[in-house]
Formats: sequence, structure tokens, C-alpha cells
Amino acid sequence: MVSSKNTPALPSAMAAGGGDVGTVESPLLPEQAGPARGGGGSASVAGAVFNVSTSVVGAGIMSIPAAMRVLGVAPAVVLIVGVAVLANAAVDFMLRYTRGAPSYAALMHDAFGRAGAALLNVFVAFNAFGTLTVYLVIIGDVMSGAASGGDAHAGVLPEWFGHHWWTSREVVLVAAAAIVLPFVLRKRVDMFRDLLENADSLKFTSAISILLAVVFMLISLGIAVYALFTGTAKMPRMLPDFSTLSSPFELFTAVPVIVVAFTFHFNVHPIRAELSKTSDMKAAVRISLVLCAAIYAAVGFFGFLLFGDATMADVLANFDRSSGAGVPQALNDAARLSYALHLVLVFPLLLFSLRVNVDELLFPRRRPLATDTRRFVSLTAALMAVLYALAIAIPSVWTLFEYSGSTFAVTISLIFPGAIVLRDVHGIAKRKDKALAATMIILAVITSSIAIASNIMSSISSTVGESHVARN
Repeated sequence: MVSSKNTPALPSAMAAGGGDVGTVESPLLPEQAGPARGGGGSASVAGAVFNVSTSVVGAGIMSIPAAMRVLGVAPAVVLIVGVAVLANAAVDFMLRYTRGAPSYAALMHDAFGRAGAALLNVFVAFNAFGTLTVYLVIIGDVMSGAASGGDAHAGVLPEWFGHHWWTSREVVLVAAAAIVLPFVLRKRVDMFRDLLENADSLKFTSAISILLAVVFMLISLGIAVYALFTGTAKMPRMLPDFSTLSSPFELFTAVPVIVVAFTFHFNVHPIRAELSKTSDMKAAVRISLVLCAAIYAAVGFFGFLLFGDATMADVLANFDRSSGAGVPQALNDAARLSYALHLVLVFPLLLFSLRVNVDELLFPRRRPLATDTRRFVSLTAALMAVLYALAIAIPSVWTLFEYSGSTFAVTISLIFPGAIVLRDVHGIAKRKDKALAATMIILAVITSSIAIASNIMSSISSTVGESHVARN
């Protein structure tokens, strides 16, 4: 492979305009490409683990307790482990077929041409838009309170200081945007060298973000243990309770939730390019998946232990409800605040992916985004404005998140990697590789189809039920 020290690398195949997409392994938005053979940066395995883990652990963690409520503890843990194993297999396929391709889109371009790269960019953009909107909605709910009634929870700021104009959802989200702005304006994923100079590093924020996820898990553990000792909690069900399900097919609705929780594939190549040895990426991914699977299983178990069958899709809402746990309010606030801060720190890394993919869709033949400051800033501002408007307009996006998991996330994480192997443009796939790839695709299509059908039927039944109650 050949790289140029002075020529910025293209972020993906789309930006390459269908030309040579195999000459540089680049950072997400590189300012300067490093030697491709030894890696494009100086990041360590630990730094890659932090960045991959940050890409994995996001809003999906809040729905794991609800998944355990639907499935029971044992099947949910098996599902978490199974999806983590499939995610590792998918990333392994992607890395094996990376012959200089600087991004996931370039990999799809190699296998399916410009149409494949464009399709991936569309799916990644929609998935990222939905996830980032969820992040902002959660931050707004935690700090200022939910926008609607029903199962909404009170915000931390109104609880502490009362209701004022500066505790409103709009102002809180503006403040959150101001906090993340210095990080979303960075042009590289790993800024370790900058950390040594000015303490501004996405790897540093990634480490803090994962630490906060662990803190959230430990707080949940503390609350659950407290509730057990006070007799306000009981051991959760190990298996599903079919009497609470409208149909056995409702079990499949938990699958897209777990798939969303392990969707990080669009950040594999950017993080890999920052490693001093790109061959270390496999180890970094495996360590991250083990870490994240353990965090998911622990948070899901403790959340389900604490709230039982009252566990909501947004488990943070339970921390403000009269759940009967009898835990100190300070612990509830600590759980909510640690998770909100975690999302603030995860936000910039996911926005990298969204910005690059939107740029490739809108400006496929323009010069690299990192070299065009005006386009970079304008696109960042436009995306932040759209996300802000969606977070204000949509009080809850959980239903949309479920559909996103059954469509965009499962396609990005399982179907596309499997299709790349079946296409096998380099002729390197073995029979067992193609068998595993076909199995991944079949499982993804079947489970997602059942989940979508179950969600549609539940929505129809709920609408009919509400109409019947209104008439009576």
C-alpha cells in the first residue's frame, strides 16, 4: 500500500469518486495520512478499546433491562452473548476484506460498486440520526423532565431548583450542544498527541465515557443490593412469562434492541486507521465486545432486579417513579446524571460517522471534508440544528428506535458484512465463512421481519383498544 504524507486521504469510496479507493488507510477525517503499513496514527490498543467501547455503549444500554423483562434473564444473557459473537464475526469479515479500503463505504464499493457504498451511507445516516436524536431526548428528559405525561419522569434541575426558564428542555439542550461543540468540531477520532499539548482528546473523553457507563452499572448494583436488603426487591424471572405477552412472537421484539446496542461497524475503519499497528484492531474489538457485553448483562440484570415487571423501555424513567424500592433520591440522581454525562461524551464520536456519510451523499465529488473548513463547519452546524429540532419536536423516539433496530442497524451490523463475504470479490472466503455469512443474513432477516410484524400488530391493537375506550 502507498500513502502520501502531504495529501489528505479520502474518507470513503464515495469521496474518491469511484477512483482508487485502496491507496490509503486513513483516519475518519484525516489532516495528515501516516504510513499505511504500520498504521495511520500512534494510538495504542487501549485507546482503540476505549473508542470502540464508546461506539458500542450508547442509548441501547437503557433498553437492556426491558429486554430482560420480555425474555427473562437467561435468554437475554444468551442473546447478548450471541449478538456480541456475531458482531465480532462481522467485524472480522470486514477487516479481512479490507485491502486498503479506508472506510466501510469503500469496502461496500469494492464489493458492490457505487450503489453499494451509497446504500450503506444512507443506512448509516438514518441510523445515526435516530440514535443521536435519542441521545438528546434522553439528556433533555434527565435534566429538565419529559415533554409529555404518562410514564414521564421529572427532571433533575426542576427537582433541585424548581421550574424556571433555564430548566426548560429547550435551554438544557442548547447548553448540551454548547458542551459537545468543541468535540464535534474535531477532525480526527484520536487526538492523543493533542492531549499532551492542550488536554483536548476524544480518546480521553472515550475513556471517561466508558468509566461513566461502569459507574452507572455500579450505581444500579448499589440500588439493587439496597433494595434486596430492605426487602423491596425480589429475584427476577430467569425465563419469559408468556402470560404477560400478547403473542410468543413478542419475544422477537427484544432482538433489535440488542442488535442496536452492538452496532458500531461504521467506526471500525476510522479507529483502526489510528492504530500504530492496524493488526491490533481484532484484539481491540474483542476486548471491547467482552467489556460491553458484561456491562449490558450487569445493567440489565440489576435494572430488572430492581424494577421487575414494572421495568420500562427507558429504564431511567423508573429511577424517578414510585417503584417501591425505597432507595435514597441521591442514588437515583447519581444514576441519571452519570448516564446523561456518558451520552454527552459518546455524542461526538457518533456525529463523526453521521457527518462523513451525509457529506459523501451530498458532495460525492468534492475535495475531502477535512480540507474544506467552510463546508465542515456548515455541515456540522446544519446537522446539530436538525438534531436539536428533532429532539424538541419528538418527546419519545423509542418506537422509532425499535423499527430502526429492525432495519438500519441489523443491515449495517449483520447483513452487509455477510453480503460482502458472499460476494467474495477477492476470492478469499472459505466454505465455512460463506456458511456463517449466510446464517447471519438469514437470522437477521427472519428475526427482524418477525419483530417488525409484531410491533405493527401491537401498534394496531393499541390503537384499536384506545379507540374502543374512547367510544365507551
